[in-house]
Amino acid sequence: MSKELGWKKLPMGGIIEEAGNASSYETGTWRSFKPVFHPEICIQCLFCWIYCPDGAIIVEDSKVKGINFFHCKGCGICSRECPTKVKSITMEQEI
Repeated sequence: MSKELGWKKLPMGGIIEEAGNASSYETGTWRSFKPVFHPEICIQCLFCWIYCPDGAIIVEDSKVKGINFFHCKGCGICSRECPTKVKSITMEQEI
């Protein structure tokens, strides 16, 4: 008969020893869909950058330049929030 462990006896999980270390970890390998940026359609509203939960939208000189696939998890929020009729960011299945 196994004894149940109380919460105090559970092994320690992952520990974050220093704040602000998320940029060190590659999380882009989690996605099954990837965003594809179409600069010729983009109106530079920056909605994709504002709504991206991973900070994966690359902005230089106040303009969207691309997507950082090192951190992008493929959630599709950037594409969904794009206000253009023909989306400037489309989602394609990761190969």
